[in-house]
Amino acid sequence: MLCPWQFAFKPRAAKNHSSEGKDVNNNVEKNKKIHGLENDAKLYDLSKKQIEMPLIITSAKASDGRENPLQNGIKASNQISRCPIHVKVRNLENGSSFLDTLHLTAKEVINCRTKACQGALMTPKGLVKGTRNGPVSQAELLPQAIDFIKQYYNSFKEPKIEEHLLRLETVTKEIETTGTYHLTKDELIFAAKQAWRNAPRCIGRIQWSNLQVFDARDCKTAKEMFEHICRHIQYATNNGNIRSAITIFPQRTDGKHDFRVWNSQLIRYAGYQMPDGSVVGDPASVEFTQLCIELGWKPKYGRFDVVPLVLQANGQDPEIFELPPEIVLEVPMEHPKYEWFKELDLKWYALPAVANMLLEVGGLEFTGCPFNGWYMGTEIGVRDFCDVQRYNILKEVGRRMGLETNKLSSLWKDRAVVEINVAVLYSFQKQNVTIMDHHSAAESFMKYMQNEYRVRGGCPADWVWIVPPMSGSITPVFHQEMLNYVLTPFYYYQVDAWKTHVWHDETRRPKKKEMKFSILAKAVLFASSLMRQTMATRSKVTVIYATETGKSETLANDLCSLFNCAFNTKILCMDEYDICDLEKETLLLVVTSTFGNGDSPNNGKTLKNSLLTLKLLRKKIRYAVFGLGSSMYPEFCAFAHAIDQKLAQLGASQLTPVGEGDELNGQEEAFRTWAVSAFKTACDIFNIHGKNSIQLPKIYTSDESWDPKNYRIVHDSQTMDLAKALANIHAKDIIPMKLKFRKNLQSLKSSRVTILVKLSCETNQEVHYLPGEHIGIFPGNKPELVRGLIAHVKDAPPADQTIRLETCTDGGCWTSDKKIPACTLPEALTYLLDITTPPSQQLLKKLCQLVTAEEDKQRLEVLCQSTEEYNKWKFYNSPNILEVLEEFPSAEVSTAFLLTQLPFLKPRYYSVSSSCDMTPREIHLTVAVVNYRTRDGQGPLHHGVCSTWLNTIALNEVVPCFIHSANGFQLPEEPTKPCILIGPGTGIAPFRSFWQQRLYGLERKGIKGGDMTLLFGCRQPDMDHIYKEETEEMKRKGVLKEVYTAYSRQPGQAKVYVQDILKSKLETKVCNLLHKEEGHLYVCGDVCMAKDVAQTLKGLLAKHLNLNKQQAEEYFFQLKSQKRYHEDIFGAAFPREVKRG
Repeated sequence: MLCPWQFAFKPRAAKNHSSEGKDVNNNVEKNKKIHGLENDAKLYDLSKKQIEMPLIITSAKASDGRENPLQNGIKASNQISRCPIHVKVRNLENGSSFLDTLHLTAKEVINCRTKACQGALMTPKGLVKGTRNGPVSQAELLPQAIDFIKQYYNSFKEPKIEEHLLRLETVTKEIETTGTYHLTKDELIFAAKQAWRNAPRCIGRIQWSNLQVFDARDCKTAKEMFEHICRHIQYATNNGNIRSAITIFPQRTDGKHDFRVWNSQLIRYAGYQMPDGSVVGDPASVEFTQLCIELGWKPKYGRFDVVPLVLQANGQDPEIFELPPEIVLEVPMEHPKYEWFKELDLKWYALPAVANMLLEVGGLEFTGCPFNGWYMGTEIGVRDFCDVQRYNILKEVGRRMGLETNKLSSLWKDRAVVEINVAVLYSFQKQNVTIMDHHSAAESFMKYMQNEYRVRGGCPADWVWIVPPMSGSITPVFHQEMLNYVLTPFYYYQVDAWKTHVWHDETRRPKKKEMKFSILAKAVLFASSLMRQTMATRSKVTVIYATETGKSETLANDLCSLFNCAFNTKILCMDEYDICDLEKETLLLVVTSTFGNGDSPNNGKTLKNSLLTLKLLRKKIRYAVFGLGSSMYPEFCAFAHAIDQKLAQLGASQLTPVGEGDELNGQEEAFRTWAVSAFKTACDIFNIHGKNSIQLPKIYTSDESWDPKNYRIVHDSQTMDLAKALANIHAKDIIPMKLKFRKNLQSLKSSRVTILVKLSCETNQEVHYLPGEHIGIFPGNKPELVRGLIAHVKDAPPADQTIRLETCTDGGCWTSDKKIPACTLPEALTYLLDITTPPSQQLLKKLCQLVTAEEDKQRLEVLCQSTEEYNKWKFYNSPNILEVLEEFPSAEVSTAFLLTQLPFLKPRYYSVSSSCDMTPREIHLTVAVVNYRTRDGQGPLHHGVCSTWLNTIALNEVVPCFIHSANGFQLPEEPTKPCILIGPGTGIAPFRSFWQQRLYGLERKGIKGGDMTLLFGCRQPDMDHIYKEETEEMKRKGVLKEVYTAYSRQPGQAKVYVQDILKSKLETKVCNLLHKEEGHLYVCGDVCMAKDVAQTLKGLLAKHLNLNKQQAEEYFFQLKSQKRYHEDIFGAAFPREVKRG
């Protein structure tokens, strides 16, 4: 048998046991203190009397102004004690203090064991009760039951020892026999009152002992629940003379038979989400209103429609009940001074009844216990009417009052909110409905608090909630320190019932009604007409983008879909944007990448040049910019910042700081965070109604998931034209070149490979480019990788079968996907989709849905949720999609999943290594073939996609490509200007086009250009000195004045890099060339080399021209601005955490 004495004999924390002047059961005055059951020591000491100490200190300071030392060894409140006897709570207004000992009996840890204070959270974890999967264990229940029974019997003015002991034995036997116990009606009444008394967020607790308790524990059905609630409302409303009441339904058993009121309040107004994103009614009720509609309630679409009650009895599916209008007392709003206030057509219900909280007492949980008090005016006047996420009438009232609503310093908000609260109080009082102003409520709470410290030695209070939402420091509670803790009994929050309910009868779940096509067509036409009208009244937003790879365009489209939720939004590529429209904009959003050395993408050049010509905007517009790039480049997101700075100079107003998306570290996550922030800020600035209830597109919410029902694969008979498909996907002018020549430029002894590739155009398309420009190549993935991936596809079609992806629209119609053309699966995985880049966290999140093994699921969830873990995994493994499927073998991927979720294969860019004049209709490339091992050199061998493809495809195979101009990396307009070319390794690639162009001018036109000096770098002269013979020939012909080479791996010699040659042999030459001869210096190669060369050059300039460090930086900046210092740089060839194979 369970023994109650083991719990009763446990020592209790020190607390004050003196009782207040009333019997909490019968509200009879009493004076006698309760000393417990000292006379029955033979049994057990139920309430041992503690040493009493004064709980109120009248002054915190001595007469001389110094702090009074605390007596009896009590520590000051700012001293740390591992087991404090009390906490000192001060009143900063009058200097008095309370000593709180009641907190020692606190039950829950709220949020104070973290490094960050969570005291201002709406629903801290410690105040929320979730569902249960079974009954409370007897070992857990018994001590809580004994503690509550002790509380109950200690509340009587005269001890009832025998009755107390008998009750303990009864409860113990009941728990042992049934696993639970039941409260007597008197115990239930005591518990409900005590829980209100313990509620730290309630300012009106001075009335706690007057709570009327309705015992509805015999209730069986939802209909009976509704009848009880109607009686509750009628009693509490009392024709406007509000009475506090609570109705308590049966207690929780195993968590599967709960009685719940799904409403947050017994009476609340509906909120209807309109197609344009606006809300009619109370925006706070939108989700619940939609639930009611789906459950069969017929909406009225008014501003003040009372939502029905949704009641759940005994864990059964909920039922809906409309409240009879005659029992819902409403108060129309009017103002004692402003007649126009009636025109606002406002009203509010008289009874504030919280319906969805849980009463915990003695280990028992009552999940259905709606209760009410009466209103404090600011609850309606400030929160319900003025919160921007509620009815949001503040600005309209301010405008009608004639206040300067466009000027915050006019304090129009403060003046308007006061008058709104005056109207609320006046209206309630005029209708003889109970209400309390916030000043009176604050005063009453101070009296209550003082009495509680006298009687109980403490008063749990949440300062954030107790201080009214207006008047702040002119209320006494503002200056009162408070201690927040959880006692028992207690009212807890609960998780929304509809989020946890398990439906018993799926057929009762509401289904959307079918509609005849003719009616549906009319409805669609009507809705589209409404939408056009709505869009015409919305604030206009323009999204522009510039891109090289298509990533910026993708994100810009996502941004457009987000802003379409509340604005009239259009999207344009920068080269389509008319700069004359800039002054007509309301809000301009820019998404752009940065290309090369801080340059704009090709389709952003026109806008960039147009912006530079503008001096000032005649109309102030708002804007926001998001930049994409890689942090391995020194000019990270430079073009985005340049646009931001120029728009600011023109007088535009920045909506939100520039966002940056690093392709090496959570680019898409950074974009989504920035986009949502920009959207919310825009909604605030443009005063969007119902903004807090707007449903964002799935990509901006955590519930984005893969739904296979939205896609299907069908067979097709046509064959894919690769060039056309790539042109449609990437919006590029694709030239289908053919591979005509390939040669390894390195020695056969070398472990590395650098190839010269010659492409020829055999179509009638024009091929024109300038020396120094770039060629974009669309490569193919390795066949072995493609075959391995197809082997993991559960529904892979035959390799030669042409398939087409179709998507299901909201109306249930299937349409062909516009991006993925009809093709075979091997074609898609080879030429269209990226199967080598490590998958994003979003893709892993969707893959998590497809795994069947629990260990795979757990690991994927970690990678999805932790950016730190994801980055470690990504940079260490650099896994392609095949390796991911091998790492998580229980994943069952489909053809549709790969076609819809894998990103497109991006083009690879190479500097052109030929002159269009010297070799017309040909393009030459210098390509380093990339191979590397992951996992610090111990992982699998990976291959560069494009370089490996170019090195393995057969001659005459088609190479889809396009020309991308490299603005700022071309030969000087004045051919006589001298040049220095610095390019180690494949950095020499563009310089081959330079010397070929100079050779063409010299031999064909007789034009001798200015001196051209080449500074090349490699490892060893007999291993990787590429183009050695060709550069020597150019020197003999006078095209190259000098050729210097830095060898970094000569056996037995120190490493020499290009910057070393620059310093040791070219110091005077380079300084004279740049400073006196107005020459040009070109640098091409990886980021680290370019940075070292720049630092070396700054040092040389400082030394040669006698400049300090700051002056050298400025001089260097001028060289760039004058376009005489040119850089064409690229990132490292290998991902981080990898080694060369």
